[in-house]
Amino acid sequence: TVDESELLTVPDGWKEPAFTREDNPKGLLEESSFATLFPKYREAYLKECWPLVQKALGEHYVNATLDLIEGSMTVTTTKKTFDPYAIIRARDLIKLLARSVPFEQAVRILQDDVACDIIKIGSLVRKRDTFIKRRGRLLGPKGSTLKALELLTNCYIMVQGNTVSALGPFSGLKEVRKVVLDTMKNIHPIYNIKTLMIKRELSKDPELRSQSWERFLPKFKRKNLKKRKEPKKKNTKKEYTPFPPPQPESQIDKELASGEYFLKERQKKRKRVEEIKAKQADAIKKRQEERNKAFIPPKEKPVVKTKKGN
Repeated sequence: TVDESELLTVPDGWKEPAFTREDNPKGLLEESSFATLFPKYREAYLKECWPLVQKALGEHYVNATLDLIEGSMTVTTTKKTFDPYAIIRARDLIKLLARSVPFEQAVRILQDDVACDIIKIGSLVRKRDTFIKRRGRLLGPKGSTLKALELLTNCYIMVQGNTVSALGPFSGLKEVRKVVLDTMKNIHPIYNIKTLMIKRELSKDPELRSQSWERFLPKFKRKNLKKRKEPKKKNTKKEYTPFPPPQPESQIDKELASGEYFLKERQKKRKRVEEIKAKQADAIKKRQEERNKAFIPPKEKPVVKTKKGN
């Protein structure tokens, strides 16, 4: 019996055999082509390095055309092209060149074990200031965070405008995408870098390959969450009733309830005067008490006399 974990693990140093002309001797039936536009500021660089691009693609029997009037790059297969995936790699190459990736790095896409990923980050954050701040966080001071990420994932990463271009092995690209998207969601990249460092050390131990690494990985909690400000006056909804609210009492209703309505005009006037005098007397009394407070002497602490020793 063979252990299942052995079947799932790829042996060290194993490589996919290269695709040769013997695998597809008759070539391709149809011509395929891809085109992409490039910004104006890339024109000078592309014009300079285009002979190198044509030479690199010529080895795979793929034609490359640079149109400076339209501002586009086109790649097409030829009758000699035998690798059907070569045109996809050529498409990725011109995409990376358009996204400001230097030719020395972009040409690596033509290798079998290298892939690329262009992550769009422009629409992930609403405010422009917040977007610039988080994109800067991905770069780090003097590009240190980006360099650490490149070393841990074995990928080349280029942050340009509203996109992040990554080039490297498939496993590394997956990690780069996760870190970039988390950074745009306001999760600092240092937390993901710490996790990647721990994973790198754990992968060196052959005994831990088939085990879960959850117990070793750090769990970060967001502590500085801003609490939502609650309103001072909370409007509580009253229970729905089909009946209208009760009619407020008028002045006549109040007078009828207290019996004032039946008093004569002279009696009403006298009652009002008495109420005003009572209020005035209370106000005078309170004022007098406030004035008298200044004349009340404070309580003194009793003086304790110490006995002199004989």
